[in-house]
Amino acid sequence: MAAVLLAAALRALGATRVVVEGTSMRPTLEPGDRLLVVRTGRLRRGDLVAVADPRYPGRLLVKRAAEVNSGWVELRGDNPEASTDSREFGAVPVSEVRGRAVRRYAPSHRRGAVR
Repeated sequence: MAAVLLAAALRALGATRVVVEGTSMRPTLEPGDRLLVVRTGRLRRGDLVAVADPRYPGRLLVKRAAEVNSGWVELRGDNPEASTDSREFGAVPVSEVRGRAVRRYAPSHRRGAVR
């Protein structure tokens, strides 16, 4: 019951949970890291964001906002050799950003704020 209430509270606050897949954000994020993502009013360069994948509807990407200009955001992975990002698919509309990753809640030995 507590998990259901927590999930409802997170949704009401505009938060979602994301599980990292792949190595495109190493060393910052590792596969299996679980992130809390919150909606944000203003994006800044360097923010870690969850964004709708422009190639695959319904899928989210976690990338770093490299540039934010006039309603568009350029995305980059911290591990360029393993990252599919704006260098391949171009800038994405800011409206496709689901939120900013603010905290890693699992695994327990990696818990804490993410930057």
